[in-house]
Amino acid sequence: MRCLLGTLAACAAACALAADAPQKLRIVGGLAGVNQFLRHEEPFWTETLQRLTAGQWSAEIVPFDRAGIRGQEMLQLMQVGTVPFGTALLSQSAVNEPLIAAPDLAGLNPDIATLRRSVAAYRPLLAKTLRERHGIELLAVYTYPAQVLFCKKAFGGLADLAGRRIRVASPPQADLVEALGAVPVTIGFAGIVDSVRQGNVDCAITGTMSGNTIGLHELTSHIHPMAVNWGLAIFGANRAVWGALPAELRTLLQRELPKLEQAIWAESERETGEGLACNTGASGCSSGKRGRMVEVRPSADDEQRRRQLFSGPVLGRWLQRCGAGCAEAWNETIGAQSGINAPVPR
Repeated sequence: MRCLLGTLAACAAACALAADAPQKLRIVGGLAGVNQFLRHEEPFWTETLQRLTAGQWSAEIVPFDRAGIRGQEMLQLMQVGTVPFGTALLSQSAVNEPLIAAPDLAGLNPDIATLRRSVAAYRPLLAKTLRERHGIELLAVYTYPAQVLFCKKAFGGLADLAGRRIRVASPPQADLVEALGAVPVTIGFAGIVDSVRQGNVDCAITGTMSGNTIGLHELTSHIHPMAVNWGLAIFGANRAVWGALPAELRTLLQRELPKLEQAIWAESERETGEGLACNTGASGCSSGKRGRMVEVRPSADDEQRRRQLFSGPVLGRWLQRCGAGCAEAWNETIGAQSGINAPVPR
């Protein structure tokens, strides 16, 4: 009897310990090695969550590009629950769901203020699309710094890029490059430096600071600060997993994730400016390497050309990929906000 009571006591103690043990969430985050992940996503999930829940909940997080996951597959993996909480780049996810690419189309948002307005206008439709078509609860929208042009040879504006081979990372970027009369060359981030060094491309589109980090300021001479696009990403949860969480945890995340989102946007805005300062050797460079690049300041002609090319070929090609109902969706959201309307098929 004593043995039985001892066994029951040990079991009860073990169960009590298990009940007190923190519950753990599994998170797939954004790109590895960049400040969005290192300074914000990773600390939030590995430190802040545990502090806010007094140790009841913790999380482990891995960047998606080190988790063996292709960016194009993220929405599908979240939909089936293989990835319960995940971060998906809109440009990559748009291969299978073009509708979600709208707020970060190349040429739409030349600065972060415009980007904020585009995201605000489109966010309700983005959330509805993810929820109804993919079973994903939208929890945050993140952005990377501005993606801009680094070129090896001098140019005075966008009109001078015709004929040049330019590294791109997505179909919308390729649309804009082709509309400029240049040649888009799709190359992964890891291959940019070799491609520029070997002369496979004349220019490259990438982030202002990430370009500095990989040494583009030493391989190129001119930089154009107008954002081609930004690199929006959504953070969401499989709806079944989200619904199964305790109500108090859902409430906490709905309160805290907007703060994380705001911090990431502020970081991206700061890093956009600092990256430009570092590449040109200006005084605002504190964490990068100082270069001697020439800043090609956007002219009134550049702004006019950007708007014309976006409202014509770039938007038109997106509409072709997106299909039925997309023109109406655009006109009711970003089109109404920006004044750039899409032609509705008759």
